This record gives sequence, structure tokens and C-alpha cells, in this order.
Amino acid sequence: MPDPRAYLGRIAATLCLAAASGNAVAGTQQYEPLAASVRASLHAAVSDAAAPMLPIPDAEERARWLVEMSRRLEKRIPDEAYRTELLTSIHYEATRAGLDPQLVLGLIQVESGFRKYAISSAGARGYMQIMPFWVKLIGREDDNLFHLRTNLRYGCTILRHYLDIEKGDLFRALGRYNGSLGKAHYPDQVRTAWEKHWHWEPERLAAAPQARGTPAATAR
Repeated sequence: MPDPRAYLGRIAATLCLAAASGNAVAGTQQYEPLAASVRASLHAAVSDAAAPMLPIPDAEERARWLVEMSRRLEKRIPDEAYRTELLTSIHYEATRAGLDPQLVLGLIQVESGFRKYAISSAGARGYMQIMPFWVKLIGREDDNLFHLRTNLRYGCTILRHYLDIEKGDLFRALGRYNGSLGKAHYPDQVRTAWEKHWHWEPERLAAAPQARGTPAATAR
């Protein structure tokens, strides 16, 4: 798999944003004029239509993650086939953007409660509550923000974009995503959902046994 940051790696170095005082807050995300190079990078990131897959190399770990996350999501989404498609797409899009899939699950829980057709009072749409202005900025006119893959791709791309702006500061990036930069309520909500409902520890493969004191066991 290509480096998930490759799609957006040059964004931070080419950002050209207007002063915050001149921006209009629009619901869950804040409209910010983008440099042409940034817009092109984001457009490329949301336009790639590679088929989704669960990007966990180990087959047993892949199955374990899907079974466990499916169990946690079952009350919200009873349809097993659709639940599997959603979880696979979330993991794929999050990993592709260099995000923790469990973080994205927490964000979706807070943003939409896993309601595909959720619409906020400001007009944000779908699982990750994407504002329609993003379609004009970085997408195509026929992009449907209620489409599962389209919504997830936009949301993960936008969060990655904000993380790049904030040099990896998740608290500030989540504030930008919600249009509440500097306020703790939303970032704390997402972190709580992430840690309480979607925390995941990969199963570590046992290392081959080594005799204590042998060079292989003691080498640095």
C-alpha cells in the first residue's frame, strides 16, 4: 500500500490561508480560502476511487478487528452486510489519510451517531458531517455527500488537512473540524468516544523463544 500521507504530504508546506478574522464560520467546518496547490492536492485526495479493503496485513488480526468492531456497532446498524461495508470503508479511508480508524469511529459517533443521512442545522451532511462548500472547493459537482465512500473520503481528507495545518496537534485539528477552534468541548467528546467505545489494541504476535543470555536475546 502506498504511504497514506503521500496524497497530502505537500499540503502543509503550501498552505496559504486568509486571516482568521476574515473567515466565515459555516457549521461544522470553517470556510478558508485555499491556495491553488492546496486545492489541487485535496482534490486529488478525494478523487481517487480505489476499491476499499481492510488494510490490516495479518488475516487473523483483520478478522478479529472486524468481528469486534461489528459487535460494538451492531445496535446502531443492525444490517451485518452494510455494517461490514461501513467498517471496512472507515478503516480504509482513515488509514489512507494517515488517521487512526478508531479515532474516525469516535468522530463519526459524535458527529452523526452513525446516521448516514444526518443533516445539521447548518447543512452539514452524512456520517462525518461534511459542509457542502467542500464539494465546490475540492470535489466534483456531482459528488454526493450522502454516499458512504464519498462522505468518508471527504471527512478523512479534511481532518488530515487540519492536522497538517496544526502540525499534528489533534486537539486543534478537531477544533477546526468542528468550527470551534480553541474550545475543549468537541475535542473532549471525540476523545472520550474514541477511548470509551472504540479503543483497540492489536494482538501482538509472540516472538520466537530465545534462550536467556544468548546473543540473539541480549543484542541491542
